Order: sequence, then C-alpha cells, then structure tokens
Amino acid sequence: MGQTARVSAIVWIAAVSLAAWLWLLLCQGFFWRTDVRLPLRRDPDDWPSVCAVVPARDEAAVLPASLPSLLAQEYPGRAEIFLVDDGSSDGTGELARELADTHGGLPLTVTSPGEPPAGWTGKLWAVRHGIDLARARGPEYLLLTDADIAHAPDSLRELVAAAESGGFDVVSQMARLRVESLWERLVVPAFVYFFAQLYPFRRIGRKGTRTAAAAGGCVLLRTEAAERARIPDAIRHAVIDDVALARAVKGSGGRIWLGLAERVDSVRPYPRLHDLWRMVSRSAYAQLRHNPLLLLGTVAGLVLVYLVPPAALMAGLASGDGAAALVGGAAWLVMTGTYLPILRYYRRPLWLAPLLPFTAFLYLLMTVDSAVQHYRGRGAAWKGRTYARPDAVADEHLL
Repeated sequence: MGQTARVSAIVWIAAVSLAAWLWLLLCQGFFWRTDVRLPLRRDPDDWPSVCAVVPARDEAAVLPASLPSLLAQEYPGRAEIFLVDDGSSDGTGELARELADTHGGLPLTVTSPGEPPAGWTGKLWAVRHGIDLARARGPEYLLLTDADIAHAPDSLRELVAAAESGGFDVVSQMARLRVESLWERLVVPAFVYFFAQLYPFRRIGRKGTRTAAAAGGCVLLRTEAAERARIPDAIRHAVIDDVALARAVKGSGGRIWLGLAERVDSVRPYPRLHDLWRMVSRSAYAQLRHNPLLLLGTVAGLVLVYLVPPAALMAGLASGDGAAALVGGAAWLVMTGTYLPILRYYRRPLWLAPLLPFTAFLYLLMTVDSAVQHYRGRGAAWKGRTYARPDAVADEHLL
C-alpha cells in the first residue's frame, strides 16, 4: 500500500508538471518561438538624427571587435557616438580614440563622468552623462548600446526604420550572445529561453499589455519618450536597467518592441562556468525583488517544471510504474520540443535539448547563490563596482 501511494504521488506530481508545460506551450505568449524579429518597416522620407551612448568600464579587451562596427554604421541621417569611459583602468578611453582615428566613420566623443553619487548605479550614471551630452545635439533618437556589442553596417538604419514605421518609442534587440566554449553552448541559449519565458516577446509589443522588457545591449529610444519617462533618473537605482527602462517608458504611455537580433552580436566571451555563473548570479535575486518568498516560489517552480519530468521518468522506469514514466516522459518531451527553436537560432546541435533540466538546475543554484551573496552584503556588481544590498531596486529583470 505504501509503495502504491508513493508511486501514485509521483504520478500526480508529474501530471502537474505536464499540465504546467502544456500551459507554457500554449498560453505563455508562444515564448518558445524565435520568429520575433524586426517588424515590417520602410525607409522614412527624412532620417531622424541619432546619438549613440556607450557606457564602457574596462572594455579594452572587446572594443577592437565591437567599436569599429558602430563607427562604420551606414546611416543616411546625422549620427554620432558618445563613449563614456567610466573610470577604466585598462586604457579603454585611449583605445577608443585610437580605433576612431584608425577606422574613421561616425564622429566619436570620449568622455568620463567621474564617480557616481549616492543612489546611482555606476552604469546608469555613465549613461546619464552620455545622454546629457547627446541632448545638446538635439537628437530624435538615442541608441543605448553596450561596449561588447557588434553591429552589422545597416543595424542602426534598420532599428530607426522599424521605430518610425511602427511608431515605437523603444526598439530593442536581444543580441546574439557568444556560444563558442562548452559552457557557453550549454548555458547561453537557455538564458535567452528563460528570459523569453519570463517576458514573452509577442506580448511586449502588443498594446494594452503590461509586459515590458528590453535588452540592454541594443536599445533605440525616442528622445521625447526618454524625457517623458525621466530616463535614466527614474531608474537610477536599477541594477538591472534594461527592463526597468522598458517599464518606465511603457508606464508613461510609450510603445515598446523587443525581439531577437539578426544584425547585433555580443563579442564578450564567457569561456568558463564561473564567468557565466557571475553573469547570472549578480542580478538574479534583484529580479525577485530581494524577496525570500519569491525565491522559495522560484526554486519550487524550477523543481516542478524542469526537474520533476526526468525524475518521474527515471523513477517510473526503475519501479515499473508505467504511468509515472509515461507522464514524466511526456512532460520532458514537451520541454525538449520548446527548447529546439532557440538551439536552431544559435545553430547548436539539437541533442542539447534534452539536457535543459540540467541547465535549469544550474540556474537554480545561481539564483540561490545570488540571494546568499545579497544577504552576505556583497550585493550586485557591475565591472568591479559592488552595490551592497540594493534594497531600493524595484521591479526589474534577470540577466
């Protein structure tokens, strides 16, 4: 009787997991699809002016692979770049000037904001400094892009055409992250998959929905919308600034769009698991608003959704319980099927899809570690700056 009850409990838990996967498959904005790319667009009659703002702190290792692509933008209107050297110790600012002298292209201004005052995260203080300088040029759009982002020559042109054609105040693209090392191949596609699960791209661009998100590596922002939403001052506490920006713009009546990139790539390497672990754990607990109950719920949810299916399948096979094996296997199959599109997008082998439960377990550990670091007073960090216990951070995002 005890064995029957225990096996029956496994079946019921697996059934709940399968139901969760069917709901995710059909009712979570089709998050698993990867066809949300730049919307239909046409060239405007008059190309608006654009200023690109690039916060950079100790980025000398990646600038040679990224900055020349931004300088080389084939944009029909007026455009220039402001690179904000945020206290770098590796010669980032000097290297940026050398690259501009060597490659030419769009005008580049290199500036430094000094140390951030209390209440500001370092990156957003650098962004604010860049935006203040850019506004003196009176641009109609701001391109907020990170120092590790490489753009195809027509990237800016296509972003502006999409914003003008669709009437969007924010057009953001999730840069294609690097997937060369073993750990990058295992962890990076799942990162984008989990992000889309939290913030389904289709819902973000739809009028009347509350879902709001952006990808900080590539955000085209209408200047008028930035002023209306008080960007970046309104989000100065944000450790995870991209979703905070999107929420501020959408909350002030703006229209936003987010999709996967075709012309934008991150050149930053994460060769070791430790590098990826730091990337995720630095801000995962901020996504949960530093709330222990949300942390417990997230851990329970990850276990139920990602770990129960393979566990039920194996337990069913080991005990001869066909029902547990069938239900657990069905849930694992649905999970695997939803992961295939993002692996195709990253051109990774499809046999990695059944390994998603293992990757989810890693993310579970990273999230718990993020909370542990928070309560140890280490807080989040950006480029060597630590923001201990950022309790003022409001609703923001994951990576």
